[in-house]
Amino acid sequence: MTTWPSPTDTLRHDSGVAVLDKASLLLSVLEDGPASVSRIVALTGLTRPTAHRLALALQRLRLVTRDARGRFLLGPRLGEMAVAEHGDRMLEQTTPVLTELRDATHSSARLHRRCEGHQVCVAAAEAADAEEDAVPVGTAVGLWTGPVAQVLLAWEEPDVLYQGLVRARFTAAMLAQVRHRGWAQGSGGPAGDGATLAVPVRGPGGRVVAALSLSGPRTRLRTGPRVREFTATMIDAAMRLGEACDG
Repeated sequence: MTTWPSPTDTLRHDSGVAVLDKASLLLSVLEDGPASVSRIVALTGLTRPTAHRLALALQRLRLVTRDARGRFLLGPRLGEMAVAEHGDRMLEQTTPVLTELRDATHSSARLHRRCEGHQVCVAAAEAADAEEDAVPVGTAVGLWTGPVAQVLLAWEEPDVLYQGLVRARFTAAMLAQVRHRGWAQGSGGPAGDGATLAVPVRGPGGRVVAALSLSGPRTRLRTGPRVREFTATMIDAAMRLGEACDG
């Protein structure tokens, strides 16, 4: 069985300011998804009081938030930063486009940006049956796993692509396949029975500025003729979003 490196195996935290290094270490754990204080302690080596105190401080800054189970996860500020960086002209068109896509496919439709080495959900239209799989706007996860990350990296310049592959759970060959067919596909969901499709949103000059995704049951998005039908619909929606992008 393949064992992937933990964030603390691959990231350095040596700013020279101890409290910042500890906060960075904690945030790197959350890049892999929600984590309890016990998990943060186990992965970082921080004491429990320190980990809890830092997590609460980061929560006040909205860099960290908590889910329904009390676990810590990356907060909404990264999403806000992504919107501020790219402007909101495209986002003005996002709600009707995502809503139409959700209604046509009965799947959750989301828009993601790259920001500070993360994939950030900046808009979403959740399907009616997506209660457990819902992704709040502003959610940020590491840019090294899943079809959204593949789409956001596949068309990058070689140096950026190389840096993205250092920690990635996919290979350069997989990204080449994504570029060839124009979209990415992967599994997901808390029970392992979900699937996600992702296509690029292109801005001026054909540059990939975002990723559009659909998430839902594997039977709907993983196999059968619907996959090609849905990806064609997604590509049309991505073109509409790209036309509204001011870069």
